[in-house]
Amino acid sequence: MATIKCGKISFSHIEAVLFDKNGTLEDSEIYLRSLAQKTARIIDAQIPGVGEPLLMAFGVNRDYLDPAGLVSVASRRETEAAAAAYIAETGRGWVESLDIACKALEEADKYLGQTPAPLFAGGLQILRTLSAAGLKLGILSAATTQEVENFVTAHQLGDYLQLQMGVDAGPSKPDPILFWQACQDLGVEPQTTLMVGDSVADMQMARNGQAAGCIGITWMNQPKNVAGADVVINQLDEIQILDGAGE
Repeated sequence: MATIKCGKISFSHIEAVLFDKNGTLEDSEIYLRSLAQKTARIIDAQIPGVGEPLLMAFGVNRDYLDPAGLVSVASRRETEAAAAAYIAETGRGWVESLDIACKALEEADKYLGQTPAPLFAGGLQILRTLSAAGLKLGILSAATTQEVENFVTAHQLGDYLQLQMGVDAGPSKPDPILFWQACQDLGVEPQTTLMVGDSVADMQMARNGQAAGCIGITWMNQPKNVAGADVVINQLDEIQILDGAGE
């Protein structure tokens, strides 16, 4: 077990740390904004007038992506459903609307290609440091499991992670069942596990899951995006291990 310190806050008897992916380890802003814009254009080409309100729903305003918005925080399934709801408002049936939304997101993904989004500064180093201290590490993301695995492979993070978990079916964040499942898969108790994320959903999930603590990272954005965090940091290198880690 280890003691993790962030600023003036220390978390003792820690066995594992779970990280969100988008906006926490992965600098995915450009990709997510482009995905939203391309998806909206594809749908608007079929159903004129839907594109602009859909972009607002996604959390995109020109070149600004709301870090607390739909595309930034929601799972792919939730994003599909939200887009389908805007399409359904035009009088189309739900099955047709959902089909249009799913195909638009798939086409946008293919258009954007497979170039991975970069790691945030300090991402690789913090994983190396925590892993060397004997902590179990995992990614718990609202992205699909395949997206998580692709991210880990692209940045060669597999040696440091014991869990690569996304949302494919069933509940999404902030449902604590995801946190409990991640802890079970790692073989640790929630009370000895920290959650590091960039959204209110991450904080609520961990708190309701009785985590040892919630670390909110903002990357200089608004602290309100991680309301409920035990401590707020601006960079990953603010996560430090005190003497005695790994004992």
